[in-house]
Amino acid sequence: MNKDIINEFASFDEYLRQGEPSQKESAENWKTAIGLQAVDGLQPSAYLIDVAKRNIEGEITLDETRKLIDSYYQSKTICISSRLMIGKSSQE
Repeated sequence: MNKDIINEFASFDEYLRQGEPSQKESAENWKTAIGLQAVDGLQPSAYLIDVAKRNIEGEITLDETRKLIDSYYQSKTICISSRLMIGKSSQE
C-alpha cells in the first residue's frame, strides 16, 4: 500500500479508540474487509477509504456505500475497456 492509503487506513484505529459503539463496529468491519483484500495483494483506492470513512461516520448508509463503490468501479471498468478497444483498433 502506498503511504497515503496506509495513513488513511490507520485513521480507522481512531474510530476504534474514540468512536461511538456503532462507529467502532463499522470501523472494525471495514478494517477486516480491507485486510482480507490485502491478503490477496489488493490495495484499496483512496476513493474506497473515503467512502468507508463516510459510512463509519454515519453520513451514508451501508447500502449507499455499496452503490457508490459499485458505480465508481463500474465506471473505471468501462473506461479501461474503452481504452483497450481503442488500442486494439489502432493495432489492426
